[in-house]
Amino acid sequence: MKKKVTSGQLSITVIAEHEPTLSLAELCRACGQPAEWVIALVEEGVLDPQGDRPIHWRFATVNLRRALRAGRMQQDLGLNVPGIAIALDLLDEVERLQRLLHSRDDRHL
Repeated sequence: MKKKVTSGQLSITVIAEHEPTLSLAELCRACGQPAEWVIALVEEGVLDPQGDRPIHWRFATVNLRRALRAGRMQQDLGLNVPGIAIALDLLDEVERLQRLLHSRDDRHL
């Protein structure tokens, strides 16, 4: 099931179970970055679109959050795309370990 949702200038396609997605152009507008930058993030594994080519790519909303975070890292820390990929991988691992630690604490209460 595909449904188009429009909010202001941003149009989001909802696929399947209410999972909003963005096209490459929509993601670029939403995070204020050029397509080449987003494509570089995809090539580094930072973003994971559905689809076989950029023209067909659909990005889940989690990718928008990652792209915005990546943009802040580039602007605030001066990281290049490979550096952003490493930093985000490390932050993901920290968050995963924190969740694991909290779940173990919850079981011992």
